[in-house]
Amino acid sequence: MTQLDQFLTRAEHLLNRLETLLPAATPAPDWHLGHAYRWRKRGGQGYLQVVRHVSTIALDDLRNVAIQKAQIEQNTRQFVHGKPANNVLLTGARGTGKSSLIKACLNQFADQGLRLIEVDKTDLADLPDIVDLIAERPERFIIFCDDLSFEEGEAGYKALKVALDGSIAAQSDNVLIYATSNRRHLLPEKMSDNAGYKHGDDGDLHPGETVEEKISLSERFGLWVSFYPFKQDDYLDIVVYWLNSMGCTATQIEEARGDALRWALQRGSRSGRVAWQFARDYAGKLAES
Repeated sequence: MTQLDQFLTRAEHLLNRLETLLPAATPAPDWHLGHAYRWRKRGGQGYLQVVRHVSTIALDDLRNVAIQKAQIEQNTRQFVHGKPANNVLLTGARGTGKSSLIKACLNQFADQGLRLIEVDKTDLADLPDIVDLIAERPERFIIFCDDLSFEEGEAGYKALKVALDGSIAAQSDNVLIYATSNRRHLLPEKMSDNAGYKHGDDGDLHPGETVEEKISLSERFGLWVSFYPFKQDDYLDIVVYWLNSMGCTATQIEEARGDALRWALQRGSRSGRVAWQFARDYAGKLAES
């Protein structure tokens, strides 16, 4: 074996060892496989993973949130049609349809080019990379952050502020951010925050720096949509809707009223989610009997 052959053999062994240390190449997204994606990490590198089985919920399935539904649907329609539209923050009572409304909008407008990318709070620092990846695509993308809230000093808080309205780069016109949260200002609010308020010479009350910082993120969303706890009649209306959709008769639905109220009482909530969970339990038991 010549010196050249020895050198080439050693070089091949070295390259093989290096390949085992390098992160695997991330797959390129196949834009024809679906309408929804998740941002995933592999070996420190992010990539878009297609969601094979997307929720089939429709706008008509969402009850007693007509005002909120109209606001989100109109904003999304403007966005899909290339008109000015806002980033959206949906806040309020749990189980009232915040996340479901966004999924329903995807199903409503997917045929018109709408796509959705779900991003976990821990990956918000990757928002610039995500936007760069889709900036030249012809589709319209909603970046979806579900159940969003932050504790003091979390890195994702600053990253989201910059992505919304703080970067030197202009926000891509084919991307919006929709976020849901149980907190209106996305950060915990403490009694000590009130100590920072000051009285002006005009008698007005002005928030201190701590409160201003907590408000600064939520106010970067152009559209705020608030959701409120359901009344008993609203809750029962949703129960009736789901039981009817699951094939229950009018008599069975009427007989379910007391059980539905007890179910909500046990969970301490009269929400759309609780109503749906009860309907699945009740209809499932009827089918087994």
